[in-house]
Amino acid sequence: MQRTENIWPLQVTLKSEQVTMGRWSETRWSVDQLLPGDAEPVDGATLVGLELHLDERANYRLNLDLDNPLLFVVCDEDESGTPVPMLVTANQNIAAGCLESDQPVFTYPLPKAVGCWIEAFITRHGEQQICAHRRKHIDVRGEMKQRKEQRHDRP
Repeated sequence: MQRTENIWPLQVTLKSEQVTMGRWSETRWSVDQLLPGDAEPVDGATLVGLELHLDERANYRLNLDLDNPLLFVVCDEDESGTPVPMLVTANQNIAAGCLESDQPVFTYPLPKAVGCWIEAFITRHGEQQICAHRRKHIDVRGEMKQRKEQRHDRP
């Protein structure tokens, strides 16, 4: 996998730890290392690509503007239930969608070099307008107006 304008290959390693809560014990997974794909190969690392998409620029901007921007490592599980990295994204919405479908997702602090690369991608292709879509069945403005009218109608 070669690094291009919109793909950055990364080596991802995961680590597990046993966590005990009361009488119960569970295995908790997290990202151990996230290294450039062209770095010295690491035992047990999975090579995945961080791919940037033009239609996700607004989500990248939101992530970059956070105090602590993150990368999200989306995994699949093998037969034994061990997570295996599938992709890395800087889009929180993609990560949230994967979590909703019960896929393991782990966070990792965004390395400065990757953040600069994402910033350059946004600069090269232009900022994308951030637009929030309101669910049609929710009429917050109407509800607020109705509450206000009810307060004014009271004696």
